[in-house]
Amino acid sequence: MSALLTVDAVSKRFRGLVAVDRLNFEVPAGGIYAVIGPNGAGKTTLFNMIAGVFAPDSGAISFAGERIDGLPPDRICRRGIGRTFQIVRPFPALSVEDNVIVGALLHRRHVVDARAHAHEVLRRLDLYDKRAQRASSLTLPDRKRLEVARALATDPKLLLLDEVMAGLRPTETDRIVAILKELNRETGLTILLIEHVMRAVMALASRILVLHHGAAIAQGTPGAVVRDPAVIHSYLGAEDVS
Repeated sequence: MSALLTVDAVSKRFRGLVAVDRLNFEVPAGGIYAVIGPNGAGKTTLFNMIAGVFAPDSGAISFAGERIDGLPPDRICRRGIGRTFQIVRPFPALSVEDNVIVGALLHRRHVVDARAHAHEVLRRLDLYDKRAQRASSLTLPDRKRLEVARALATDPKLLLLDEVMAGLRPTETDRIVAILKELNRETGLTILLIEHVMRAVMALASRILVLHHGAAIAQGTPGAVVRDPAVIHSYLGAEDVS
């Protein structure tokens, strides 16, 4: 598979702190790729550079064969990169449906078309029956799925998921894993996820990148990465990843 996203020697510093250090990796079109590592490893900074929140200090980020580093978030979203946020912040006073319509309007001029697309997305995320509820009334698992729905409504080719399974019970984690697998299989959506829940990472990802102090310490298949001594020492410890 050809690379949809290429990160080439990318670095980002905040004063004296090196948050991301000369990072290189590619995400193939149609793949599911995971980024793991301890808190403070640079994972969300990486996402923020891909999504246009920060420009890299050096290096290049390419999407679908074109440079995107330095572009503002709205232009990157229009090109086909959608993202979720670690702390979910829907529009609390709006209904579930209206939250998703906001994203659907990015590529649709008419509300009726945006609503129809929003309904398709809500069905995929098991939220259609709750479409009339206010977002503020949702449980945490439902808010997490709404966050994914809002990103999907923008018609991304690449979906960036920032810890969408954090704080969920195993049954809810498995529910989201099943939804993401189905999306990837049926639509060809490419997914890049940051996740601490190794149960989900092992079930979803075909390749894993491990960050530590902003640098890549391992990259490869899930089976190889979780047995890498550097990964065990710096991040996994004796954690059961089965």
